[in-house]
Amino acid sequence: MRRLYYELFESIRIAFAQIRANTLRSALTALGVIIGIVAVTLMGTAIKGIDAGVDRSFSGFGDDILYVTKWPWRDVEDWWNFRNRRPISFDYARQINEWIASNPGGPLKLAVPTANRGTTIIRGEFRLNNIWTLGTSADYARITRSDLKEGRFFSDFEAQSGRNVAVVGFDVADALFPGESALGKTIRIRDQNFQVLGVAARQGSFLGLFSWDSMVAMPLTTYRRYFRVGENGEIRVQVDTTQMSAARDELRGLMRRIRQLRPEERDDFELNEQGTIRAQLDPIKNGIFLAGLAITSLALFVGAIGIMNITYVSVKERTKEIGTRKALGARRRTILLQFLVEATSICVAGGAVGLALTAGATRAMEVVAPSFPLVFSGSLVLVALGASMAVGIASGFLPALQASKLDPVVALRYE
Repeated sequence: MRRLYYELFESIRIAFAQIRANTLRSALTALGVIIGIVAVTLMGTAIKGIDAGVDRSFSGFGDDILYVTKWPWRDVEDWWNFRNRRPISFDYARQINEWIASNPGGPLKLAVPTANRGTTIIRGEFRLNNIWTLGTSADYARITRSDLKEGRFFSDFEAQSGRNVAVVGFDVADALFPGESALGKTIRIRDQNFQVLGVAARQGSFLGLFSWDSMVAMPLTTYRRYFRVGENGEIRVQVDTTQMSAARDELRGLMRRIRQLRPEERDDFELNEQGTIRAQLDPIKNGIFLAGLAITSLALFVGAIGIMNITYVSVKERTKEIGTRKALGARRRTILLQFLVEATSICVAGGAVGLALTAGATRAMEVVAPSFPLVFSGSLVLVALGASMAVGIASGFLPALQASKLDPVVALRYE
């Protein structure tokens, strides 16, 4: 074991000496590995970034919410079957809450009615178009995970009495009140003045997904006074995430009872959750993965061929040296280890350069496109270095094996 340790240490020393002696050749040889590692790490950061971006966009809405809606959150071909469904009544929230109160300890916790649509928000000379405007009850503050930067959410009294009050997102407040606080100020919606009670903390958005940053919330009673409520009404039900399956079944049965559906009738409502939207993003992640895998495989294959070729050249150049070492008693294992370590060292060095380039590209992307998160994690570093080492071992083994089998007499006579 001690002899193997010394052989390995000596092989590493010789490998780095050869790389320093042939710096340009080693750099060109490692180019394919560098490109492959950049591809695989960028692919990994993009996929992890998509997951992180979706989590960030949904963080304010909670992953413990089931949405009772008329339409499903997916593409449907038989749209005519959904078009004729009855609208979702806001009174369903009251009936669900009564059921929750009479059945404590169940998987359902709280039901909140909501309606939303895009509208124009005005303050003086500032104008924002198509801002997501939400009408809801005061209980909405209990199911959302978004914090307020300043101010408060509207109270139950303000909601019941239909006051013209609103809570605005961070970007809305920043655009309408640049350089000043929006708290207590007035904005105009549908030619009506609304007092700003609170400003949500910055949440961030991703791929156009809804975010608290670009929305306005007002009491549902007020919303219904100024907006026509059509098919965009919904009920958001907070559930126990440890009993998600039971919660879906209980809510479905409760909604069928509320809507008085007979056993043979199909559901005329939809239970949606965030997982539906997450599933729709899977094709994007799969496309990035397949494209990255193809580029990575091609680049690493080209890099492996280059390293194998240059290792064969190195064996030919040092044939006399190999013969001398074997004549002095060097084992086949020692010669094989020497060239294998040299090939692996070039690959690992290329992997390290690739990681550095990826880190730089990630930082640049954060500056150019801050809304697209890239997650450069430690696991990607381990995968990249592991792939580099595997390519080095695979590409350097045959040349190293050939060097270890050289006859010392023939090697010493080689010109």
